[in-house]
Amino acid sequence: MKCMNKEFIRFLCVGGFNTVATYCVYLTLLSYIGYNFAYVISYISGIVISFLLNAKYVFNVKLTFKKAIGYPIVYIVQYIINVIVLNLLVKNNIVNEVMAPIIVIVISIPLTFILSKYILKK
Repeated sequence: MKCMNKEFIRFLCVGGFNTVATYCVYLTLLSYIGYNFAYVISYISGIVISFLLNAKYVFNVKLTFKKAIGYPIVYIVQYIINVIVLNLLVKNNIVNEVMAPIIVIVISIPLTFILSKYILKK
């Protein structure tokens, strides 16, 4: 259990770093390309950064091609669940559209951690 807590704390730190890094990529790209392309490139760079840091720093596993190919599944699943929860919260007037994304992110962190760990450690 203690190892799980250390992994989870490292996961949160990597996530915070990744968020700042991908936002900086997005802002930098805005000077050269439109926001849609900037977002796509920054989102993909976030998946790459997350994979590398989570594999080496959080879960201390060997980087493999198979893991690199499977890792984006985490983000696909996370995105689908986040959109569903976001819509449920807003459409059922549980919270407004300003607060809903914050709640969705908080809810998705444990799921993303578990999925990342499963893919990287299997």
